[in-house]
Amino acid sequence: QVQLVESGGGLVQAGGSVRLSCAASGSIFSINAVDWYRQAPGKQRELVAFITSDGSTNYADSVRGRFTISRDNAKNTTYLQINNLRPEDTAVYYCHGLVAVTTAPGEYDYWGQGTQVTVSS
Repeated sequence: QVQLVESGGGLVQAGGSVRLSCAASGSIFSINAVDWYRQAPGKQRELVAFITSDGSTNYADSVRGRFTISRDNAKNTTYLQINNLRPEDTAVYYCHGLVAVTTAPGEYDYWGQGTQVTVSS
């Protein structure tokens, strides 16, 4: 019904920047909260940022000041700008959306497939 597709990852040098995108498509009525998570090798998935439907944002302490989450409602796309990348930012980044669909009542959770960010020192 709904697909979330991340893009923008890759190999980046420490100190560099990257912008990840999460594009939603399908039977979307509205996209409510959208979160970005990351999972490093051997570690649990962790929440790094979220944005609500009215644009309120919050960040994990470990990324605050370097990560910026934003959304373009017209494009059903959420972005994660990452600046001053560090080797410890290396992870697969996933977006997660709470979406109201046109085909059923209520809200549903959807995940993207993830995009790899690798930071070289």
